[in-house]
Amino acid sequence: MSKLTESIVDKISIDCIKNQVLKNAYGNDDTLLAKMDPRMLLIWYLFFGIVPWFINNLFVLLGLFLFVAVTTKLAKIAPLVLILFFIGIFTQSGYLLIVSLFFGGNVETIMALLNMTLKIGVVSLASITVFSGMNPDRLSNGLLWFGCPERLSFSISYAYRILPILMTEFQNILLSYRLRSKIPNKKGILGKFRYLIFQIKMIVLAFYPLMLNTAKRSRTTVEALELKGYRYAARNKKIKKMKLKDLKIQKIDIIFAILSVLFVVGLFIVSNFTKIGEIL
Repeated sequence: MSKLTESIVDKISIDCIKNQVLKNAYGNDDTLLAKMDPRMLLIWYLFFGIVPWFINNLFVLLGLFLFVAVTTKLAKIAPLVLILFFIGIFTQSGYLLIVSLFFGGNVETIMALLNMTLKIGVVSLASITVFSGMNPDRLSNGLLWFGCPERLSFSISYAYRILPILMTEFQNILLSYRLRSKIPNKKGILGKFRYLIFQIKMIVLAFYPLMLNTAKRSRTTVEALELKGYRYAARNKKIKKMKLKDLKIQKIDIIFAILSVLFVVGLFIVSNFTKIGEIL
């Protein structure tokens, strides 16, 4: 039992989370979606992020969910992101579906909750596929091409880059507090409870130094950007054109778009012209 606990603790450590974030942001360059044009993926996301909310056919929603699940698999999403996805689905609507089964919910209640759960699942998986399956630099370039402000597109790639640094800084602050503090004995139920309170206290105490160090790093980053002419580059159309010259619609983008359209149209055709659509 102790070995199992140690294994779980190792998997949820700061180092593990940092590695998962780095893998999710920069370790998917060899995937199919990473080779596609970010503009095509953003258009694809607009459909799968908005249209499912206006669909009430369970057969179509289930088909869309399976389709975006396949795209998520192709994007090679980090396990940590998928775990957070399942936790989010359960906390938003999944637990209501389970509760309705044990507290007298009828078929209509279950179907309505299943409908909402599938909608949330489709939109969430589509978001994970697009925003986690691409390099953050390509994602920011795609947003910039659609007219998003330069600061917004830059903030997205900058957030990906600074997040592992913040995790490392947070870990170092926690280690420094532990070295200067007396760790309570973990034996027994009371000991484990005291150790849990100690951990929470360390996290709270580490918050302010983390924000202070982040502010210092942000100031250094801003000064470095100003020295390199960031504001001028953000307003210059020639530099923007040079930055976006690598965006090209390729054969793989067209094939992916055609397959997506054919699959969605096929779902509606099968649902409308078969008994499945009448049942659901």
